Amino acid sequence: MRKRTIILGALTLALAGTGGWYASLDKETRGLLAALPTDRDVLMWSIGQRDAAFRAMDRLPVLAKATTMAPAAKPLPLPTGKPLVIPGIDEYLAKQRAAGIVILQDGKVRLERYGLDFGATGRWTSFSVAKSFTSTLVGAAIQDGYIKSLDDKVSQYIPGLRGSAYDDVSVRQLLTMSSGVKWNEDYEDPNADVAKFNNAKPEAGLDATVSYMRKLPRAHPPGQVWHYNTGETNLIGVLVSSATKKPLAQYLQEKVWQPAGMEAPGTWLLGQSGHEIAGCCIQAATRDFARFGLFVLANGKVGDQQIVPADWFAQATTKQKDIGDPGKGYGFQWWTYDDGAVAAQGIFGQGIFIDPKRKLVIASNANWTRASLGPEPEAREAFYKQVQALIDAEAAAPGR
Repeated sequence: MRKRTIILGALTLALAGTGGWYASLDKETRGLLAALPTDRDVLMWSIGQRDAAFRAMDRLPVLAKATTMAPAAKPLPLPTGKPLVIPGIDEYLAKQRAAGIVILQDGKVRLERYGLDFGATGRWTSFSVAKSFTSTLVGAAIQDGYIKSLDDKVSQYIPGLRGSAYDDVSVRQLLTMSSGVKWNEDYEDPNADVAKFNNAKPEAGLDATVSYMRKLPRAHPPGQVWHYNTGETNLIGVLVSSATKKPLAQYLQEKVWQPAGMEAPGTWLLGQSGHEIAGCCIQAATRDFARFGLFVLANGKVGDQQIVPADWFAQATTKQKDIGDPGKGYGFQWWTYDDGAVAAQGIFGQGIFIDPKRKLVIASNANWTRASLGPEPEAREAFYKQVQALIDAEAAAPGR
């Protein structure tokens, strides 16, 4: 069964005490803070508490600190296209508990709606949607010459992993979550790796993620078994920042945020050692999540500048590993569909669906009733197919 990441350690910090930062908060943010829990992790928050938190993660230092990606000087225009009439859209968005949805086709806005008192100017958290941004930075680092090959050993870029189970793991195997290293991603288990690794005390001189991951044992030979592992996405982030000698947010700003024409600032939450949480927690406007989809459709080319290798997204968004779900697979931190579509997905309903055949992007943010086990995921998959069918019907209509 698919699993969606959550960086528990970054989000379970106690919301106790209010230092001098509290006085600087605006009235809305103070109201959001009042609605948040005081001592429970995000999986235990009520729906109302999540409604408050998901739009304010980067404004509440007691949750986690964040760093900012500045927007483009000239944002990429998103002209209005022909409205897309979708039967049942109101009921669908209500049942999804949607905060925002932007549907682009051929670079034009065909539908844009907001809910939960959220709007176009707000930033909603991404959860594991951030994974696909992180993998894109690997492509940029290859294009820039910082990373020589996907077949390089991870320990070549992260010396702290030498001698560990990751010593023989390649960059490619890390991207496809096929390292073979033992890992427990059970969100209901307080002793799972995903619950413990961000709270573990790091060894002196080592990044917190590296310190934890280097102690894990091997379960399978590298490259043979796909196993969802949030810790490995965090390692990818460490790899990129180590190779480029730049913070992830700075490199994302240089290589994606500004070239892709993002209109609003974005933010990235930081872990306990001050490093961006590569597997989680980019905050952005829904329209800018959609702009990332356009960046992917353009194969990472902006004007005359090729940000990632020309064939990067052809590899990244193609099924590299079987996940045991017919018609679907896993690429370089992307969920793939056999029809050529691809998606970035995060718990509680965050997503970017990209369909190159139809030049389609669907960016959506939500607060589902459950992280990933309720009725909403299946309904969203059906919605994607509904939109695809509507676009196909338009293309086949007489006079087209």
